[in-house]
Amino acid sequence: MSIRLIVGLGNPGPEYEQTRHNAGFWLVDNLANSLPGCRLQREARFNGMVAKTVVGGNELWLLEPLTFMNRSGLSVGQLARFYKIEPSEVLVVHDELDLAPGVPRLKKGGGAGGHNGIKDITAALGTQDYWRLRLGIGHPRTINSQQQVADYVLHRPRKEEQVLIEEAIEKSLRVLPLLFEGKFDAATMQLHTP
Repeated sequence: MSIRLIVGLGNPGPEYEQTRHNAGFWLVDNLANSLPGCRLQREARFNGMVAKTVVGGNELWLLEPLTFMNRSGLSVGQLARFYKIEPSEVLVVHDELDLAPGVPRLKKGGGAGGHNGIKDITAALGTQDYWRLRLGIGHPRTINSQQQVADYVLHRPRKEEQVLIEEAIEKSLRVLPLLFEGKFDAATMQLHTP
């Protein structure tokens, strides 16, 4: 079993493009740009930006839902059902408040941790047993900010945080080939090692 669908979470529209909540989009954009002939295109039937490529002889789908974050499951469920992709073959990339900026973590299953995009995808897939790549964006309380979480995730990271998040995306992109081969333990170890 390997990853057949990578979903980057974010909110559509230029006003959200550079916000912390769009870290998942950032990774998928970088991945699409690094694969020859891979271009994200709007697919109305899947409510998202979709690309198909072949990696190691296997089809790989990339998806950025164009629904807002809390309705991401609609897009993910439609594409996964249409192409008969099992939840265990899905990797969802999203921002994570409970990790410091620049800390990437890979896991399978588990709760949503208050992330509305993850809650909606779990409901759409009917299970929590899909892979998540969590990109740390930090929490307002860790920088002694009184900013509300909803406001925090919908703002740009500070310059030093942006650099760390970009480094985490680069590190994550380097372990993706292992996920395409089904080497989840090796990918997790490599990603979680400083």
